Amino acid sequence: MARNVSVQTKIGFTIAAWAIALLLFSPILWVVLTAFKTEAEAIANTPTFLPQNFTLENFGAVQDRSDYFKHAFNSIVVSVGSTLLGLLIGIPAAWAMAFAPTKRTKDVLMWMLSTKMMPAVGVLIPIYLIFRDLRLLDTLQGLTIIMTLINLPIIIWMLYTYFKEIPIDILEAARMDGAELYNEIVHVLIPMALPGIASTLLLNVILAWNEAFWTITLTSGRAGTLTAFISSFSSPQGLFLAKLSAASLLAIAPILLMGWFSQKQLVRGLTFGAVK
Repeated sequence: MARNVSVQTKIGFTIAAWAIALLLFSPILWVVLTAFKTEAEAIANTPTFLPQNFTLENFGAVQDRSDYFKHAFNSIVVSVGSTLLGLLIGIPAAWAMAFAPTKRTKDVLMWMLSTKMMPAVGVLIPIYLIFRDLRLLDTLQGLTIIMTLINLPIIIWMLYTYFKEIPIDILEAARMDGAELYNEIVHVLIPMALPGIASTLLLNVILAWNEAFWTITLTSGRAGTLTAFISSFSSPQGLFLAKLSAASLLAIAPILLMGWFSQKQLVRGLTFGAVK
């Protein structure tokens, strides 16, 4: 039975939602506006909301100092590659935990989740030494591997949640029809869980794209992503806010556009199985 909500309550919740949304969006708005200001205006003691002297010189300076397209290409390779590799590992693992569980399945899931609670700096030295000995420092292969490892628990947890919502009777019917394990996963399970898999893919691309700690630590220039591209504009001479904002805008623009155009798919996937 639907609950009756007064018009005043609806208006109040709408205003609160817009206020929270604007508060969360305000840092991005500040970056966008500052990117089009001159350096003097960006650091003025009396800040201005809108650019008084609209300029595009910051974007030219950013490209002259560091190759944006190279870093963007590296970000695409690392984020998409690590997510696809994670799905390749995570789909069979989530299938096993959802449809062939053991008494230790929940313990394994909790252990995987607990690895996300450990500070990354806690494993920095062993990871760095391993990558050094394997010659994976400052390589796209090394970054792809580390991104896969740090996001794999989230991938498996999300897929496990989606797979649990699929009736096992459908998979058993496929087995009775002679479907082998490969056909069961590829032709039955994946099409049914496609919204959840898509949202998992999108979310983990975003997480890998925004990862800063490992990309800055394990690269020096050749395999640097856009997060390393942004950090390069912090210098001993100080922060050049206008140029830093321009670099940040160039770095976040692709992922913002992707999130905007795929928001319906994200919501559909994240709510997959939530409504009975």
